[in-house]
Amino acid sequence: MSDIELKKGRTPMASDTKRLPRNTLSGSGVNASLWKRIQQHRTLYLLFIPVFAYFVVFKYWPILLAWIVAFKDLQLGGGVFESPWIGMQNFKDIFLSPEIPAVIRNTIEISLLRLIIGFVPPILLAIMFHDMMSKRLKKWLQTLIYIPHFFSWVIVFGVVFGFFSVGYGFINNMLQTLGFERHEFLLDSSWFRPILISSALWKEIGWSTIIYLAALSTVDAQLYEAAVIDGAGPLKRMRHITLPSIMPVMTFVLCINLGFLLNAGGEQILLFYNDAVYDTADIIDTWVYREGLARLQFSLATAVGLFQSVIGLALVVICNYFAKRLSGRGIW
Repeated sequence: MSDIELKKGRTPMASDTKRLPRNTLSGSGVNASLWKRIQQHRTLYLLFIPVFAYFVVFKYWPILLAWIVAFKDLQLGGGVFESPWIGMQNFKDIFLSPEIPAVIRNTIEISLLRLIIGFVPPILLAIMFHDMMSKRLKKWLQTLIYIPHFFSWVIVFGVVFGFFSVGYGFINNMLQTLGFERHEFLLDSSWFRPILISSALWKEIGWSTIIYLAALSTVDAQLYEAAVIDGAGPLKRMRHITLPSIMPVMTFVLCINLGFLLNAGGEQILLFYNDAVYDTADIIDTWVYREGLARLQFSLATAVGLFQSVIGLALVVICNYFAKRLSGRGIW
């Protein structure tokens, strides 16, 4: 239908639909257009095949095998599919174990301490870096606090041992110099968790600031300028501009961290704990290490991992639901 006909006020007729492109009349045209685009960019799709194969082989296939193993009595000689099916027996064995109540309690307590103590400091540190005027000093300080993230937990434990060991530790040397007795910090249950949480915070606080700094870099600088003109001080600017601007990122981090409530840092605790602190240090990951790996109960260990994953997913979904209800923001 021409522009002249439109100007004359002529309405479209049924015959005019023959002039419309095919993909506007039926879904088959859309599919044809999609296939045409795939053919046009076939090189990019071919490059994507190795990536897709990697995730299928090394990510999704192991997940499927883990779900199967959790319901079987895995025999090393028979393999996954030849091992006998035992249903929910592995999960029954887990919750019938006399150690499990204390293990789950310790796991949740340590995870909550990590979440509560480790959530706010990276935010405050990121705000401090964002407001810092000297770019040179900012780079130096960021480098210093980022470095511990790249240390392995073995190195971190070596640093902690150098500070708190009873023989030649720095803290005990200072106590002796001040006239106090040396103390076995690493063998004291009351000191285990403070040392554990503080060393984890020292290791990861710098790295955790990166996501908040990225969020702060998107805040419009004119908002701060207008607030300064209106007489708003640093605390008011942080309250009314900075925190609301990074609230979506804070919600995202909180929901994701809550999903790891049953993962209390097994690698770190395996290095830090000992027989003297079992009552406060034994968590799900260390229990799995003893039962699943040391005693070759692989199905039992897999069932625990499946249990942790399901609970973690449920916590993320619940956290996202309440975040959207309360603040209107969620991770999806």
